[in-house]
Amino acid sequence: MTSQARAYATQSSETPFAPFSFDRRDVGPKDVSIEILFCGVCHSDLHTARSEWGGTLYPCVPGHEIVGRVTAVGAEVTRFAVGDIAGVGCMVDSCRHCPSCEAGEEQYCETTGFVGTYGGVDPILGGPSFGGYSDHIVVTEDFVLKIRHDMADLAAVAPLLCAGITTYSPLHHWNTGPGKKVGVVGLGGLGHMGVKIAAAMGAHVVAFTTSPAKREDALRLGAHEVVVSRDAAEMNAHVNSFDFILNTVAAPHDLDAFTRLLKRDGTMTLVGVPGTPHPSPSVANLIFRRRAIAGSLIGGIAETQEMLDFCHEHNLTADIELIPIQYIDKAYDRMVGSDVKYRFVIDMASLKG
Repeated sequence: MTSQARAYATQSSETPFAPFSFDRRDVGPKDVSIEILFCGVCHSDLHTARSEWGGTLYPCVPGHEIVGRVTAVGAEVTRFAVGDIAGVGCMVDSCRHCPSCEAGEEQYCETTGFVGTYGGVDPILGGPSFGGYSDHIVVTEDFVLKIRHDMADLAAVAPLLCAGITTYSPLHHWNTGPGKKVGVVGLGGLGHMGVKIAAAMGAHVVAFTTSPAKREDALRLGAHEVVVSRDAAEMNAHVNSFDFILNTVAAPHDLDAFTRLLKRDGTMTLVGVPGTPHPSPSVANLIFRRRAIAGSLIGGIAETQEMLDFCHEHNLTADIELIPIQYIDKAYDRMVGSDVKYRFVIDMASLKG
C-alpha cells in the first residue's frame, strides 16, 4: 500500500518547478510518517535540480532540511509518537553494517553509500527518492531526529538539518572550543551557521568575507573579528595564528591564502564542493608548519541529534527568509546571485494553495 504525496518537481535541468504527485510507501513496522511543515532550501538542491553535478534522476523533488509533525508510526517504533515534532536531514537510510555505519558515521557508508533524502534510489519502492518539497515523508525511525525547539522557531530550525550539521560536525571533530582561534571562510547559508556554532562552543571566531558590507552582520552573528579576505594587510595580520579554519566556500579559490594563516598543526577543513577544482595548493605551506587540509561531509544521525540539542540549548537557529513553494524558481535565481540572508525556507502550507 502507498499514500499519494503532493509536491513540486522539476522534470529536467531546464524546466521550472511545477506541481507533481507521487507515491510514498505505506508506514511499515519501523517507519515514521511526517507531515512536512517547513523545508529549507540548500544550494545542493539547486545543483541537483539543474544537474550541475550530473546524474540527476528526474523527476526531481529536492529538499533535505525537513521539519514536520508525526502523523503515524509503525508498531515497532519506540522513540516517536503521533503529534511529535521531528526532523529529517540529508539521508534516510544506509547499509547499517559497514565500519562507518557501526561507528555512527552513516554519511560515510562504505557498502552502498547513504540513501539520499532525494536524488537517491528509494530502498523500498525503487525509483528516485523524493525529498521535502512535498506534503509528507515516510522514513525509518533510525533516520528521524527529535526537534526540541519552540514551535515558533521551527521554520528557522529546518536549515540546521543540513547547514547546521555540515558546520557542527567539523567544528566538533576538530575540538573547537575555549582557547581556540577559529576562522570561518564565507558568510552564506553554511558560513553564518558556522559562525554561530563556533561562537557558542566558546571559540574566538574570525569571519572571512570578500564583502566589507558583511562586516557588521558577521559581528551580529557572533564573530569576534571580521577580515576582508581581499585586503592583504588584514590577512597578513593573522598569519600563523589559527588553530582551525572552516572553509564553507564552494567556488574555486586560492587555498594558500588561508592555509598560511594556520598555526603549526592547524587544519583547514573544506565543506563546499566546487564545480571545478581549486587551484593546487602549495605543498610547502603544509610541510613547513605540519598543517593539514581536510574535508567533512554532514554528520551521522547521532551527531546530528547532538547538534540539534546543542542548538536548542544555546538558542541557535538559522537566519531565514520564509517563502511559498510557488516562489522556488525565483529563490534559486536569487541564490545564484547570493541574494539571501542566509537561507530560504519553504512554508509547506503554501502547497495546499
